[in-house]
Amino acid sequence: MKRIYLYIIVLITCIVGYAWLGYVLSQSQTNSVKDINVCLIKNVLHIPCPSCGSTRAVLALWNGNPEAAFLINPFGLIISLILIVAPLWIIFDVLRNKKSFYNIYQKTEETLKKKQYSIPLIALVIGNWIWNIIKNQ
Repeated sequence: MKRIYLYIIVLITCIVGYAWLGYVLSQSQTNSVKDINVCLIKNVLHIPCPSCGSTRAVLALWNGNPEAAFLINPFGLIISLILIVAPLWIIFDVLRNKKSFYNIYQKTEETLKKKQYSIPLIALVIGNWIWNIIKNQ
């Protein structure tokens, strides 16, 4: 993937993420955040997916409650980090005509193709999914 395409995709994804959080925050004034459910897996199969609860986890973290965020869904911590760091890093790269974000992306992608890294990460996702099902997110 070309650097510019990666940067555009990541920035659009972050913008959509911020828009989603803004929407959820606006809806939480009138509804419970727990009532907002757009997860296709949960709506069809009636079981939570591995990322169910991520929005509530991000909101809990941003409200200063990292313990609750972790208990809701640890993926929320990763999502928060990406939403904060990625746009700033990409803007820095563009302004400085660098490609450090792109280089890290490529190295990460190559690393995750190796079984010694991909299998444990897949196991963590499955473990998180089981945890979500047990908690009935």
